[in-house]
Amino acid sequence: MDTSEILKEIKEINLTYLMLAQHMIREDKAAAVYRLGISEQLAEILDSLTAGQVLKMAGTNVLLCRLRFDDRLIMGLLTSHGKDSAMPQSHAAILLTGQPAEALA
Repeated sequence: MDTSEILKEIKEINLTYLMLAQHMIREDKAAAVYRLGISEQLAEILDSLTAGQVLKMAGTNVLLCRLRFDDRLIMGLLTSHGKDSAMPQSHAAILLTGQPAEALA
């Protein structure tokens, strides 16, 4: 995969992420803030973006979304393949809830 293909994929991910985030925020703002790991202020900004603004933001060559964890424990809980996978995933969700939401600088 060459650089131009990677940049195209990043732009596609950005557009998908922004559209999903807006949809989630408009459906249930509180749940979206929790699931996206963003602040209320950022949710309001994303909700107010026009289609043109979303396209412009998505067109950047920097990935706008990121993994919400950098912890080996959470990674292990999310990838466990035991009989009862609901318990480890619930535990991971609890740990992620304790992390601060992304805020605007």
